[in-house]
Amino acid sequence: MTTATKKLTASIEGEYLVIKVPLNPTPVRSATGKTLVVASTHGNKETEVQIQGQPVFLGLNAYIYPGK
Repeated sequence: MTTATKKLTASIEGEYLVIKVPLNPTPVRSATGKTLVVASTHGNKETEVQIQGQPVFLGLNAYIYPGK
């Protein structure tokens, strides 16, 4: 099972939910400015992956803290 939603892919491999989200070319400052976002789904996204007949929704933000 694989789905693509604006470059987001999700699949079930054995007992793992595997998520792939492209990295930002350069980290982007978050709305609050406290972190730098390196990858994001930009909100919750429905995937075609299903668990017990229900679609899996995914919201992901990967970030780093800016250096001082």
